[in-house]
Amino acid sequence: MGLLLKEGIDLDLIKTALIAFFSIGFLIVLINYLSFLRTKLPNYSLQLAGLIGNTSFLGIPIALALLPTNTINFTIGFDLGTTLFAWIFGPFFLQKKKNSKTNLNFKELINAILNSPASRGIVGVLIAYLFGLEDILGDYLWIPARIVIVLAIVVVGTRLGIITNSKTKFFNLNKGIKYSIILKLFIFPFLIFIFCKILGFNLNETSAVVLQAGTPSAVSTILMAEAYKTNQKIAAKILFITTLISIITIPFLANLINQSQ
Repeated sequence: MGLLLKEGIDLDLIKTALIAFFSIGFLIVLINYLSFLRTKLPNYSLQLAGLIGNTSFLGIPIALALLPTNTINFTIGFDLGTTLFAWIFGPFFLQKKKNSKTNLNFKELINAILNSPASRGIVGVLIAYLFGLEDILGDYLWIPARIVIVLAIVVVGTRLGIITNSKTKFFNLNKGIKYSIILKLFIFPFLIFIFCKILGFNLNETSAVVLQAGTPSAVSTILMAEAYKTNQKIAAKILFITTLISIITIPFLANLINQSQ
């Protein structure tokens, strides 16, 4: 709410939210439709970990550190679209209802949207605009918003610390995990870069969106895997490895975008 109120909701935020939401959805459908892709990423845990990035805890702080503040809506928009997709469809995909009805009905869809943390933030912003409180709340929430982002980074570090203290051999990776890592850190940001070119984004706008796409796998993938007891070790491994590798790939992406302009 603090970030949105500070910069305001505009077409850029909506546009990048739609880019994130529908690009992830398109790739999920494509992977499951094409048999050769399905064999490389055979379950939804691998697919979600390869597409849902750590945009909230890591992507937004990176954007705030590297890019002008006038691109914040591009960053938040992509985070919003990613978060909505993750929490609307992620639990649904991971429930494994093999012999029961698996179609997501309208009531379930509405409940999932309303329970999304991203949608709650938007509702709060809309209420603030409705009562003309956007400027006041924007000023008051801006500082705690920045503090929360810093604390969120600490949460990620703590989560990784818990993971590394376990006895799991994280560098013993099967092919599915390797393909998921490649999808998350290389293929997905490259596809988003192409979309940005098609849509005519400038340098900073492209950087804001592509860096979000190139963030490591999200903590939410572990939380959902734990909640539904589905491939928890896979989600943990992908989070851990992509976070380590992103130390190199994110600066690489930033330099690559600069050189492409």
